[in-house]
Amino acid sequence: MSDKKMYSLPQLPYAYNALEPFVSEPQLRLHHDKHHAAYVNAANAILERLDKARQAGADVDMKATLKELSFQVGGHVLHSLFWENLAPAAKTGKEPGGALAEALKNEFGSFERFKKEFSAAAASAEGSGWAALARCGLTGRLLIMQIEKHNVNVFPHLRILMVLDVWEHAYYLDYKNERPKFVEAFWNIVNWGEVNRRLESIIKQS
Repeated sequence: MSDKKMYSLPQLPYAYNALEPFVSEPQLRLHHDKHHAAYVNAANAILERLDKARQAGADVDMKATLKELSFQVGGHVLHSLFWENLAPAAKTGKEPGGALAEALKNEFGSFERFKKEFSAAAASAEGSGWAALARCGLTGRLLIMQIEKHNVNVFPHLRILMVLDVWEHAYYLDYKNERPKFVEAFWNIVNWGEVNRRLESIIKQS
């Protein structure tokens, strides 16, 4: 066992039933405790394999190993962001405020236009994947990304502000195969305060 720091599953910032009726407690427990935990465990197992190979001076299939590690770490990072940009419906507010509201208006024209484009991106992501709102460090513009699986179609140099998991494991117990219904429910539990905090922090660092 390596003594180096490893990944760990974060605790949810709310109770398992706090997102109901939009995300049920059984769905949230399955998503967090099983699926997210699996990415954490798999990433740590790969790191341990690398540590042992380095200590032994053994060869490693770097192409396969790095692809697998990217997938598992990407899953962990995106899920960690996802939990934080959700909140109980009573605490979310229907629309963002602060710098985020201004940035969305400047880029998309209105919050409703942003919501429409983001929903379309989430609903149409091929296979398993994510929709993400990010800020480009080169232009300062907000961009919407479709992330296939966990690690494809990501734009380099973009800082992610908000994500929506549209893998079936995120919604199947509640919505079966009706992804658009889950996407629509998502808007009731967005933690706009956290998304705005991320944006303001990024702006200060730029």
